[in-house]
Amino acid sequence: MREGYDTVATFGAPQVLARIWASLLLVAALFGILLFFILAIGGQNIVRAQRANRELLASLEKRGVPKAEAIRDPGLCSPWRDGVEAARRFAGRWNLETMARQTTIVGVAALGMTLIIILGGIDLSVGSMVALSTVVVAWMLQKSQPTSWPVTAAVAGVFVCMACGFLNGILVTSLRVVPFIVTLGTMLFVRGAAKGIAHEQKIDAPETWLNELLASLSPERVWMFVPPGVWVLIVLAVIAGLALRYTRLGRHTFAIGSNEQTARLCGVAVNRVKVCIYTIGGASAGLAGVMQFSRLTVGDPTVAAGLELDVIAAVVIGGGSLAGGEGSIAGSMVGALIMSVIRSGCAHMGLPNWVQEIITGIIIIAAVALDRLRHRRNA
Repeated sequence: MREGYDTVATFGAPQVLARIWASLLLVAALFGILLFFILAIGGQNIVRAQRANRELLASLEKRGVPKAEAIRDPGLCSPWRDGVEAARRFAGRWNLETMARQTTIVGVAALGMTLIIILGGIDLSVGSMVALSTVVVAWMLQKSQPTSWPVTAAVAGVFVCMACGFLNGILVTSLRVVPFIVTLGTMLFVRGAAKGIAHEQKIDAPETWLNELLASLSPERVWMFVPPGVWVLIVLAVIAGLALRYTRLGRHTFAIGSNEQTARLCGVAVNRVKVCIYTIGGASAGLAGVMQFSRLTVGDPTVAAGLELDVIAAVVIGGGSLAGGEGSIAGSMVGALIMSVIRSGCAHMGLPNWVQEIITGIIIIAAVALDRLRHRRNA
């Protein structure tokens, strides 16, 4: 039975080529969205500059200034130069670094969520675990400050969330209730625990090197290109992608998500794998909480409300199927980047938050619709 399972679980050449093609299309979509915002921001600033010039010329004309003198007024600007400068600011190093920092928290949490969604589950408690992690890190830093304490505080934040993920896995496997309901309950439980530990207020913490994980690079650290937290995400994404592709746990995760009953008949320890994956998801959320603490520099039990939706959206946009059995780490990372580019582009264009939410919602619906269409064609 196990030999037959190993044969079925191994990815064939067509599947690998299909995944590579899907990844290339996703990367092309990312660069397409980036190019769209570069052109849109540049064009918007050109139009604004031209409008400002017309208004200034009309004002000078009303005051009787001759047109020959008016067009030499220092208040007039060069629309094309303004447009190019605005586009350059959006595509410049500083803004790209900012988008990378904004992607890190969602990206780190998406590492675990990708595994959970491939497994055929879901975890709505991610945002609450991120908040709990910030509270635990800040609380431990506040108690004592020896040299090794920041490492201990970060490990404690990750470990507590790992325990929450383990609890999710135990409840899902033992109660045999859909993960949506179980994690909806633990979402409230964990959020309440975070508020209780923090006494429903923010916890201030002394400054340590944890604060530098997602801080803007100083002139002395420009050689790093991006903050350390982004490098942590890149390294973990590579490790998770290789583990998902080449380890038994990764193959078993895909098998359970594709057909749980078949995987069980082939000798896969389904419950054990589920508990393990949910535990990894909890550790991923805990590390995302450490990154969130780095941005806030305080423990906030109310932070990351709704973050789980962003994380799930990143996985779905990246090609993950909510039906299970499909998804990739690289796709989820690109999905998180797409969301960051959209937010940054909308902010540079001066669009309100509700417009950003509408655009993100449309993209998620389109991704799910394409996934369903692909399943119908393959059926």
